[in-house]
This record gives sequence, C-alpha cells and structure tokens, in this order.
Amino acid sequence: EREVPILGICYGMQELAYVFGGEVSPGTKREYGKAQVKRIKGCDSQLFEGLPEEAQMWMSHADKLSKVPTGFTKIAGTDNADFVAIENTQTKMYGLQFHPEVTHSPLGPTILKNFVVTIAKAQQDWVMTDYANEFIQDVRQTVGPDGHVIGAVSGGVDSTVAAVLMNKAIGHRFHAVMVDNGCLRKDEAVNVLKRLRDKCGVDLKCVDASDRFLTLLKGVTDPEQKRKIIGGTFIDIFQEESERINEAHGGACDFLLQGTLYPDVIESISYKGPSATIKTHHNVGGLPASMKLKLIEPLRELFKDEVRELGIALGIEADSVWRHPFPGPGLAIRVLGEVTPERVAMLQEADAIMIEELHKSGHYRPIGQAFVVLLPVKSVGVMGDGRTYENVACVRCVETTDYMTADFYHLPYDVMSNMSGRIINEVRGINRLCYDISSKPPATIEWE
Repeated sequence: EREVPILGICYGMQELAYVFGGEVSPGTKREYGKAQVKRIKGCDSQLFEGLPEEAQMWMSHADKLSKVPTGFTKIAGTDNADFVAIENTQTKMYGLQFHPEVTHSPLGPTILKNFVVTIAKAQQDWVMTDYANEFIQDVRQTVGPDGHVIGAVSGGVDSTVAAVLMNKAIGHRFHAVMVDNGCLRKDEAVNVLKRLRDKCGVDLKCVDASDRFLTLLKGVTDPEQKRKIIGGTFIDIFQEESERINEAHGGACDFLLQGTLYPDVIESISYKGPSATIKTHHNVGGLPASMKLKLIEPLRELFKDEVRELGIALGIEADSVWRHPFPGPGLAIRVLGEVTPERVAMLQEADAIMIEELHKSGHYRPIGQAFVVLLPVKSVGVMGDGRTYENVACVRCVETTDYMTADFYHLPYDVMSNMSGRIINEVRGINRLCYDISSKPPATIEWE
C-alpha cells in the first residue's frame, strides 16, 4: 500500500512468496556455498542490469521456492533451484534466494546498487565520516557533560576503532580497560598498551585477571559454557572498575563501551529477523541479566569491512586497522576442551609462529583471519629415536571481508611446510599440524 520498494533476501524472498501466494518446499538437495546463478534468457530486469548471463553467488538454504507468487516473474535460477530471483515490477518487490551482500558473491554489490540507487532512487551522499560525527553527537547527548564511560578493549580492530571513536567524543571521561583473562595472544597486553595508549592517546588500563578466569574455566569443556563464564566475569570486572571510577569522579560512570559488530549479533541472537542462535558471543548473548552498566555499541550494525573503513577515516594507523580479528574470549575458544595454563602457553607459541610466517611470506594482509586451534586429541609421532604421543594443532586461514561468509585461504605448500616445521620443532607438546579447508557456511570461522 505504501509503494515502498522491497528486496527480500533468503528468508525474505520466501516470506514474500508465502504472503503473495507462492509456495516454499523442502529441497531434495541443500545448497550451501558457491552457486552459479543463471539469468533467464531475454530477461532485462533492472535488478540484474550490468550482470552477465551467469554469475557466482553465495547460497545458504535447504528449503526453496517451488511456485512463484501471484504477480511475480522469474529472473534467474540455478541447477538446484528453479527460482532464485523473482520480481514484481508493478509493486517494486524483488526476491533473492542467494546472498548478494556477502564477500563471496562478487557481483552482489551490483545487484544491491541496482536496487538501492536505480529502483529505490536513494541518494548517494553518505560517507563514513558522517557515521562518526553522528555517533559523537549522540554519545555526548546520551552521556551528558559530566558522565564517564568505561570501555572494553581487546586490541582487535573492533575495540580499537570503538575506543578511538569514544575518545574523540568525550576525551578524558572515557576510561579504556583491557582485561588479561590469561588467554591472550603472546605479549598481547604489552603491545596493545603501546598501540592504544602511546599512539592513539587513549586512557588505557590493563587488569591482570588471568588467575581468576583460569580458575573459573577449570574442568569446563563445553564452548557455550566457556563463553558465558568469560562474558559474565568480564562484566563483573568492568562493574568493579566502574565503581572505582565512580569513587574518583563522584558516581558518574554508568556506561560500558563494547566493539560489538553486526555478525556478532546475528550469530548470538535473533536480531531484526529469524536467524537462529549459532553461538553466544561474550559481548552479546553472554551478558548477565544483573549487569548494571548501560551498553554503548557504536559498531553494532556495521560489518568488519565497514569498521576498517571507519578506522581509516578516524586516522588510525594501517597496522591496527588491518589486524586480524581476535575473539573476546581469546584463546579459551581455540583451546578445544579444558583450558589450562599449560595448553594456553602451548597455543600462544604456536600462534605467534604462524602469524610471523604469514608476515614473512607476505600472506598476512590478503587473509581475513588466521589462527591456530589446539585440538583435544593426541597422535603418535617419532622424534629422533623416540616415540612421542603429543597434541595435534590445526591452522585456520580464511578469505573474507564481511565475516558472514568465508572460504579457506589457499596458502602455498612451502609456507605451510615452514609453519609445520617450526611449530613442531619449537613448541614442545605438539607433534602434528593440520590445515582447515572448510568454508563458512557450513562451518563457522572459529571452531568454538
């Protein structure tokens, strides 16, 4: 009735079909990952303007459209599904079964631009600095002239950008806190202090709570339980720190800054749609109901590539902007099974070697995320004249920009060989190294 153009993506297309008399049926084959989308011969849809007759797009579905809804026509299909793109030009409603918004749909942005600019007639006058300026104005109004904010900083690009943004908004009234949960990367606390405090001018304090976290994690093997323990303990520590700030500044610290991204939200809770909970991110679904601090999350509706664009706009140095993501729970979710100080130390050494080899070989920057996982299994090996029975580790390197989808990075064999040789020779306790070649979906980037 309002004549607003609508683009339904994945479930969105199925919802359009359901409402307007189409049919959605279980597919005989599931379709996850790359698919070749073939446009109908003679189709001149505005939505597909500028696209070839066949293009790679990223699928993530089991059910599929089996009958086109009333008033709609077919634009494109795949070998597995006849109707993966439909349109009703009279009502300006369009549906796509695939995901044009993700990294692995190379021509997806063309479709989105066709819809937003050509069909919906949106103005192209928005720039990332507008986002920063709007946040700065909003947070000044929310916090007030005397309010203080405590910030959760991990050293990753997300929390770094969030911290610099908040620092620009309220200056010395922002207090960044980095919690050492005993599961950080090797020398991480020292490096983050240098980068954020010395180079970005952020008031940053490091709280060593490693014993506290590792004691709580003792005997815990379930990944969801790990995340919730870590998330809850983080909040306890931030509330303790906020009380110290209150004592120093007269009870003015009521807000907690976090670098939560949109993919974190999507995977943790159903947000603005029917997505299922995939895993709890400690800064979203892992927060306790008793938390007193009010959350400020400036990046909550941004993807990783947009956060990096914002970081560049804020003048953050390239090394920080292009640093690989590091999960809030840290190495606790990369040590599969029980987390112990010995296993964390083993993984820290292996991870440092892997990152060093990526930098040396020139492969760090093209990779979206890279890390080592310590598996809860052992294997037989031989070193010198002796038999070993030690741990198995796995390297995970992925190509992605939005982190909603990812494909494994085709790391050259010589780089793999160097990594394997160094880790097995230099890290006592590991005698076998594997390489993960799964994509997201169906796997996630992190193992836990």
